[in-house]
Amino acid sequence: MSTTLVVTSIHPPNAAMRSLAAGCVTTGWDFIVAGDGLSPPDYSLEGCRFLSLAAQRDSGFTLGRICPERSYTRKNIGYLAAIQAGAKVIVETDDDNHPRQEFWAARELQVQCRPVDADGWVNAYRYFTNDFIYPRGLPLNHARDEVPAAHKSELLDCPIQQGLADSDPDVDAVYRMLFPLPFEFEVNDGPVMLGNGAWCPFNSQNTTTFESAFPLLYLPAWCSFRMTDIWRSFVAQRVLQAKGMGVMFHAPTVWQERNDHDLHRDFMDELPGYSNNARMRQELIGISLPHDESIPTMMERCYEALIRHEWVGREEENLLRAWLSDLESMGIRGS
Repeated sequence: MSTTLVVTSIHPPNAAMRSLAAGCVTTGWDFIVAGDGLSPPDYSLEGCRFLSLAAQRDSGFTLGRICPERSYTRKNIGYLAAIQAGAKVIVETDDDNHPRQEFWAARELQVQCRPVDADGWVNAYRYFTNDFIYPRGLPLNHARDEVPAAHKSELLDCPIQQGLADSDPDVDAVYRMLFPLPFEFEVNDGPVMLGNGAWCPFNSQNTTTFESAFPLLYLPAWCSFRMTDIWRSFVAQRVLQAKGMGVMFHAPTVWQERNDHDLHRDFMDELPGYSNNARMRQELIGISLPHDESIPTMMERCYEALIRHEWVGREEENLLRAWLSDLESMGIRGS
């Protein structure tokens, strides 16, 4: 299946990006980098297609014209460009993640993984380490919960696959301020599949999405930068569970050399999550999503709830509508 790697960046090409580009050339993957207002105007990296703001506006996508600038959600235009070019699998990461050799393995929809059943929050990181760590977006009062036992491995459809990252994993500002880094995951008993009510935040840093789940790639713009991929993950989990599926987590295939961050600013940007993530899950699971509804219809219902509670801005309606319309114009409707 045609695979495309999508990244957004405002920085000149660095060692991680050069490694990603070289790997794409070797494996035959397409590589799309979505730029933004702060990206170098002369961005050049062999092995990648750079989408400047001008190129995004001229792409023919409605979202390309109305997506906010200086926003991580410019990545949405990268997804659309990948789909337009024929991608059946979209792999995404960030410009400070270095790929390991395992990162370049062919992606398969069906994966041998260990199902995890629970009714509530599950700290998926704990299946890959014996030490204390939790993912960004997990409510803090559940960070030290015991995780339920994973069942015997079986072959399952995994339309969204979340890989972990070593060295500087995706944790929140509270963890970064209180606990030592770098961190290495040391347990690999195989992937786990969270379904049947088990919830865990997932990010956009080492994530694979198959065509059947392409609509769920949408990153909301009218919310905190530190919450856009986390709240996307909540909508995706609610929809996938309505379809009888879940999200797969697997051991690290990248290591992160994190870009400079102001941890206090990160903390402030994460406050909407600390305040609302648990309530958001409850609201989403309370929405009626009949199994036979399309994924776009389910997404609209979920975002209606997020907007009603003012977790995302009312302006999100037009962006989501543009995203779904752009997808439909390319024959992506979501069963």
